[in-house]
Amino acid sequence: MVAGLSRGDRQVALAISIMVALCGLALAAIGRGDPIGTHGFVILLYALGVSFFVIAGYYGPEPDSSRLSRYYDDPTKVGIVLAMAWAVFGLAFGVWVAALLAWPDLTFNAAWASFGRIRPVHTTSVIFGFGGNALIATSFHVLQRTTRARLPDQISPWFVLLGYNLFCVIAVSGYFIGITQSKEYAEPEWYADIWLVIVWVVYFLIYIRTLQRRKEPHIYVANWYYMAFILVVAVLHIVNNLAVPVSLGHAKSYSLFSGVQDAMTQWWYGHNAVAFFLTAGFLGMMYYYLPKRAGRPIFSYRLSIISFWGITFMYMWAGSHHLHYTALPQWVQTLGMTFSIVLLVPSWASAGNALATLNGAWHKVRDDATLRFMMVAAVFYGLSTFEGSFMAIRAVNSLSHYTDWTIGHVHAGALGWVAMISFGSIYALVPWMWKRERMYSPKLIEWHFWLALAGTVVYVFAMWNSGIIQGLMWRTYNESGTLAYSFVDSLVAMHPYYIARAFGGLLFLIGAILGSYNIWMTIRQPGTALAAKAGEADEPHLATQPALQAGE
Repeated sequence: MVAGLSRGDRQVALAISIMVALCGLALAAIGRGDPIGTHGFVILLYALGVSFFVIAGYYGPEPDSSRLSRYYDDPTKVGIVLAMAWAVFGLAFGVWVAALLAWPDLTFNAAWASFGRIRPVHTTSVIFGFGGNALIATSFHVLQRTTRARLPDQISPWFVLLGYNLFCVIAVSGYFIGITQSKEYAEPEWYADIWLVIVWVVYFLIYIRTLQRRKEPHIYVANWYYMAFILVVAVLHIVNNLAVPVSLGHAKSYSLFSGVQDAMTQWWYGHNAVAFFLTAGFLGMMYYYLPKRAGRPIFSYRLSIISFWGITFMYMWAGSHHLHYTALPQWVQTLGMTFSIVLLVPSWASAGNALATLNGAWHKVRDDATLRFMMVAAVFYGLSTFEGSFMAIRAVNSLSHYTDWTIGHVHAGALGWVAMISFGSIYALVPWMWKRERMYSPKLIEWHFWLALAGTVVYVFAMWNSGIIQGLMWRTYNESGTLAYSFVDSLVAMHPYYIARAFGGLLFLIGAILGSYNIWMTIRQPGTALAAKAGEADEPHLATQPALQAGE
């Protein structure tokens, strides 16, 4: 990491670390007696840790100038390791959260272990910790290969990667001590939000600067999706988190929006976070790694562009379907429902494009668990987008909303689509990055695949059954016109399904642990002089690979 930086780069890295440490020290000083002071110490310790790491390698030999003729992959390597660490951590808390619903005493009478605190620990760790690091790592890799240009400098990629993980640490540690905005997928408070904006702007500039320097005139479609993910998430994050803090020394802030406007802004953000963080970014991943692994061109490059513009335009209007039967105006609810249904077209275009790309390579899917991860991810993407459009219909939503059906739908996308495509891409990427002939154990990849698939199916089917039963029980009336079942009755009926959900999550967690072990052992293997597979060359000036060319 530090060995690849020049002496000037090390000085800049040290200066940035010291500045962040001073900001943490200032927060700790002015936030005495408030939880923000605790986060000041967290920031201080994190920045000092980075500083000591830089100092330890400061007087090491200067890197060879020939490094500038190769792609800059060190941030990608570290990003992969961080992604898998967050995956195991976040999934472990997910199993705990699921178990809490079946056995509520598992909080052990500790406030930090209550459902309301560890549930956002799970969601943030998995979505932003695992998913975000996977997106950053793969986007740096894809950007360089498809532009035939090196990242523009040595420092900004590290600033983005380490700065983003500082945000994740602040967010997760804050939940344990009770810091939250109480906004779904936007729980961190104002100072964490400001820091993420700074990091995200640098991330966007890396993409712009690299595209400006590209040696390939065409901008491959994966970069379209990654760019949409970066740009739109920035807009969503800024608008939804507009707030006024009580003071600079207090963690608490108050949103600029109130009432139904606050709800509409939150679900405009929430649904588009699904659209551009959990969909567009991972479609960028799919459009690069699936054809590379299959050794096949994209079935229809034109279709991928049509899908991009359809998703980019239509998703923006769909968020209000989360607020059916609320104070939101009826026409806004109908608008969200309509665009949600139409979204099925561009969504299935991408899912179908991915599966059609595998024509002529199904024997590879049979034999290669890495490619099978990607294939199953495309299937789950198609299924979950169909289900989402179906659930947005007002009549269906009257049964499904506030039930476990929604939880099943979310995890069909999160486990079946996002996690599967991430694991498949990482398994493809690790041998390329560390110059290994293959992963340490192909058999462990097989085990991971079947554990992940079984865990997802058990989890989703349990929640589908649970949700539909919940919805029916809540709307069943007796002859006198009163509810036939109490809320407690519905909880008793859900208990076996909650046990099944915890079991499904446990299977998925075990798979992630096996995957992390496999990746770690692959990294520890001695390198070879062989070039990485699938034409993964190191030199930016080499031509792009045939598997990335349009099929038309």
